[in-house]
Amino acid sequence: MPKTVVGLFENPDHVDDVVRDIEALGFARKPVRAAEEPTTSDLTGVMSFPRIGFEADLIRALTRIRAAGADVGAYLEDLRHGGSLVFATGSDEKVVSAADTMNRHGAVEVEETTGPEPQMPRLFRGDNRIMA
Repeated sequence: MPKTVVGLFENPDHVDDVVRDIEALGFARKPVRAAEEPTTSDLTGVMSFPRIGFEADLIRALTRIRAAGADVGAYLEDLRHGGSLVFATGSDEKVVSAADTMNRHGAVEVEETTGPEPQMPRLFRGDNRIMA
């Protein structure tokens, strides 16, 4: 069963560097993904549909990889305050290397999970940044 490491970053400005460094470890582009809370929508307010859909999809993805229940809520709260998540799925060795890379880049939280590859939210920007 694949492993996935999830890293939480308070400053999304560094996420592209993190993703690039993890890909340099031999990860293909698809198994390395970054997620941020949607920042724009056609609707206004905290309860806009893109935000609700994004959060529901992200909860499903985190549950699928067996992220700790308490961490799921904390991840969502940090994303609401401008943070980013980086996911990397692969072998045990690659996941450990990706976790080390995340820590070197200042991840606030790093969690390694075992479970099916996450099905990420359907809202994308760029090649691997998930947003509205």
